[in-house]
Amino acid sequence: MANFFPRWSNWLPLKLAVAGFLIVCGLTAGTWYYVTPKYTKVGYEPIQPVPFPHDVHVNQLGMDCRYCHSFVETAAHSNVPNTQTCMACHQQVQKDNPKLEPVRASWKTGQPVEWVWIHRLPDYVFYNHAAHVNRGISCAVCHGQVNHMPAMYDAKPMSMAWCLECHRHPENFLRPEDQITNMDWKPEDVNPAAFVAKYGEPKGVKEDWSKKKHLTQQEIGQTLKERWNIHPSETCQVCHR
Repeated sequence: MANFFPRWSNWLPLKLAVAGFLIVCGLTAGTWYYVTPKYTKVGYEPIQPVPFPHDVHVNQLGMDCRYCHSFVETAAHSNVPNTQTCMACHQQVQKDNPKLEPVRASWKTGQPVEWVWIHRLPDYVFYNHAAHVNRGISCAVCHGQVNHMPAMYDAKPMSMAWCLECHRHPENFLRPEDQITNMDWKPEDVNPAAFVAKYGEPKGVKEDWSKKKHLTQQEIGQTLKERWNIHPSETCQVCHR
């Protein structure tokens, strides 16, 4: 009796097994890569045309983030400081420092300094800085402890799962609006009596928070969440427009 199956079919099970193994390895490698800092850019620290030490400007000189990033409270996109902002100080301060030559050249020619963009989201992601900053989300939540960075680097993954963590539990990240640019702020810094007098207490609280020594992040965040009526959406069109 003739063989019903062609000879090449003898190798078919082995070929399918090898193909399945390669597919699984490829999917595993792809998943592994896309959740690592190499893809999320955590730790990415490019060389800038001018070395700008945030730690010196913020910690030593006491400069507020909004002096340079002046649109952050009013615009969807924050701004890199223009040359005029830099030269407001550096026409007198370290005016002959060779490291500032690109800034001086920009001042003379009118051409902007070609800063390297670090915190860059994909084109299909929409993020409104003003909406977050004006509702208790600090610069440090997304950008890390900038005030301790001699050179700016990407400190957070900025992945979708990372964003959803905040949208699902905003109380873990909210802080008083006057502490948004205070990079070293801690819940322990809050005076309970002053906080309760300004924001009240969340619903269902039976104890008197004003008599506490300290408030936790969850207590502060839940109060602000109710006070500001914060209910972040998790629908796709909020960020993908």
